[in-house]
Amino acid sequence: MPRIIVLPHADLCPEGVVIDNAEPGQNICQVLLDHDIEIEHACEMSCACTTCHCIVREGGDSLNEADELEEDLLDKAWGLEAQSRLSCQAIVADEDLVIDIPRYTINHAREHH
Repeated sequence: MPRIIVLPHADLCPEGVVIDNAEPGQNICQVLLDHDIEIEHACEMSCACTTCHCIVREGGDSLNEADELEEDLLDKAWGLEAQSRLSCQAIVADEDLVIDIPRYTINHAREHH
């Protein structure tokens, strides 16, 4: 099983986290939520917002390709980078990943799911 290394995030995981048992076929957002990293997902993972935006620092080539809808939404994400993905659309394969969760989202008020 691939590992997902989540870089430190001041609010969600100040020390960073290593997830050793990421299940291939799940999206990154669900894996993080399953491991108590409360990443925002205001649209309930339906690819309708950008609150689950993450930056895949390593291993991004193993993920599924972003479709046109995801690409269009990413244009609205805060802190967009070339390696940006919506974590609800990025499907874990068999390669280890290093994920950076941006400090801010376009949400003005957190949903607390």
